[in-house]
Amino acid sequence: MNKTPTPHIEAKLGEIAKTVILPGDPLRAKRMAKKYLKDAKLVSSVRNNFCYTGTYNGKPVSIMSTGMGPASMGIYSYELFNYYGVKNAIRVGTIGSLSPKHKIGDLLIAKNCYTNTNLMDIYQNGKTICGTRGVNCFEASKELVQKALEKQSNIEDNLCNIWTTDTFYSSLNKSLVQKLDIAGVEMEGASLYLNAKLANANALCICTVSDEIYSGKSTTSSEREKNFFKMFELALSIASTL
Repeated sequence: MNKTPTPHIEAKLGEIAKTVILPGDPLRAKRMAKKYLKDAKLVSSVRNNFCYTGTYNGKPVSIMSTGMGPASMGIYSYELFNYYGVKNAIRVGTIGSLSPKHKIGDLLIAKNCYTNTNLMDIYQNGKTICGTRGVNCFEASKELVQKALEKQSNIEDNLCNIWTTDTFYSSLNKSLVQKLDIAGVEMEGASLYLNAKLANANALCICTVSDEIYSGKSTTSSEREKNFFKMFELALSIASTL
């Protein structure tokens, strides 16, 4: 049975490409679709959550915003994988750096997303980390990680573990950060990786450091919306090979 459109996505089946780039901010999705996609068409705008489909280097690609938090990413990525047949999803978003090695503007590629969000407990498909009660780990697609490294070989040092949190205004236990070698914290990656795993699809998170949690430096909302092109360009270069 065709379950599209869904309650959250008004696109018809076939209007969303098999490869989707997923920023959180709808204004960033709009800006990037117009900047990078050829013949970009708005195919969904439910709740002003924009999805555009066009081509990049001749390959069909969609750019869709997901909102903030594990639950929002969980809804959109589930519907994309299970109802629209999406095979590759690449999150492009911001992340707070926990290490002086990673500064504002740097890219982080999430090979693993660790989390203690309750969303993971509902599905119970996570890998519990030995000795760390309530923490689950979800892995990026090895295929997409390899393509990222091939496209930008100097980024290998930025291939790292990240933490997905339910709450923006919270802090991580320093001993946990050290134990799991967490480089940064964000709010969507684990949900995406979980739903990709359940749907036998591919997922990758490419994040730009917007805040240095260790130093207190941060960027403005306008800077986050209008800049940070590098992660989009890397994601799109990967998409063009799929």
